[in-house]
Amino acid sequence: MEIRPDDFDPVGLVRAARRRADCSQRELAARAGVARSTVARIEDGSLTPSLGMLRRLLAAAGLDLVAVDGAGRLVPPMLDDRDDIRDGAERRYPTHLDTVLDPERGDWWGDRYGLARPPETFHRDRRRRDAQRRRSQWEVRVLRGHGSPPPEGPGRRRDG
Repeated sequence: MEIRPDDFDPVGLVRAARRRADCSQRELAARAGVARSTVARIEDGSLTPSLGMLRRLLAAAGLDLVAVDGAGRLVPPMLDDRDDIRDGAERRYPTHLDTVLDPERGDWWGDRYGLARPPETFHRDRRRRDAQRRRSQWEVRVLRGHGSPPPEGPGRRRDG
C-alpha cells in the first residue's frame, strides 16, 4: 500500500495506534495523560489534535511520528548543535543556508571589494550551493565504494 502525504489523517492514525496498542480510548488517554473525551473527540473528527498531542497519543501506543521523503527514507530533524554561530546582531544564520566557518578567499561576496572577511558567512547563490551539496553527496558515495560519475554543475572540480 502506497501512502501519500495527502492521505495523512490524524483520526485514522490515532485509531490505528490504539488498535496496535490493543487498548481502549480510556486506556490510551490514561497512558498519554489526557482526558478520555479528548481521544474520543479526536477519533470522531470533532477535534483536530495539535502536533504535540498527536505525538503524545502515538507515543502512548508505542509509536513515533516521523517525516519521510519521497523515497520513503526517514528525514531526521535538524540539530541546532551550532547555536553559538550568530551574526553580528546575534541572529542565527538562515537554516536553509550552509554556514561557512572561517571562510577562505572567494567564499565571501565582499572579497571582490577588498572588504574584511567575517568569521563566518554563507553562500547565497542557490545554484552554486546546490552544486556543492551534490558534489559532497557524490564524494560520500564514492568513499562508500559506489562508482557513480561526478555530478554536473557550477564549481565542478576537474580531476586531471
